[in-house]
Amino acid sequence: MSNLTYLTAQDLRAKIESGAISAREAVTASLQRINAVDGEIRAFLTVTTHKALEQADAIDERRAKGEELPPLAGVPIALKDNMCTTGIRTTAGSVILGDFIPPYSATVVSRLEAAGAILIGKANLDEFAMGSSTENSGFFTSRNPWDTERVPGGSSGGAAAAVAAGEATIALGSDTGGSNRQPAAFCGVVGLKPTYGRVSRYGLIAYASSLDQIGPLGRSVYDCALQLNAIAGHDPLDSTSANIAVPERRAAAT
Repeated sequence: MSNLTYLTAQDLRAKIESGAISAREAVTASLQRINAVDGEIRAFLTVTTHKALEQADAIDERRAKGEELPPLAGVPIALKDNMCTTGIRTTAGSVILGDFIPPYSATVVSRLEAAGAILIGKANLDEFAMGSSTENSGFFTSRNPWDTERVPGGSSGGAAAAVAAGEATIALGSDTGGSNRQPAAFCGVVGLKPTYGRVSRYGLIAYASSLDQIGPLGRSVYDCALQLNAIAGHDPLDSTSANIAVPERRAAAT
């Protein structure tokens, strides 16, 4: 595994900002790792190679111009495949949606891109997020990177496995009754279900709308705080999102 794929989002972003590495190098390391191990782990339903490299080059161009970089600049992220992405297949783990190309992106996707995160791919899940092992995907079963005879948990098992295997630095999953927290525990990463209403559900393919919340997965509590800072906040497109101030969480996570 490339040393870059071991790094936390915090450390990777610092290296990109300092010029020690480029965003393209960070993304290339993740793509190489996916090519090396995902045939066995099967964390991804879709890998967005071309888009990821384009986004990386845009970050590198901003740095070359001396622009201030956003908080997740150049950090590769996997998205559970129940979050809509403009022009990129979104299946919710179901063959029914096997060819669905959304015409819009979920609010969390737009906010992550504004924060500089780079979409590396869409992660496998139990079909329509209904399951706890990622054995119930309509496509294939994902494996636990620590022991491929075991499951990664679910329903965000692909996202948690991608982080644990070094295929993505961070990930977003969704949690209705444990679907972020349980696979995080199975895969040895950090997972969080935010308070209901803290994060917009617009563009999330629903399981149970009164319980669903999108939340971060990462290698550290700080990495989850970075993501939550980026995605939290009121969204007029989601009538259940809370119109209250979003506190800064990074200091509390150090």
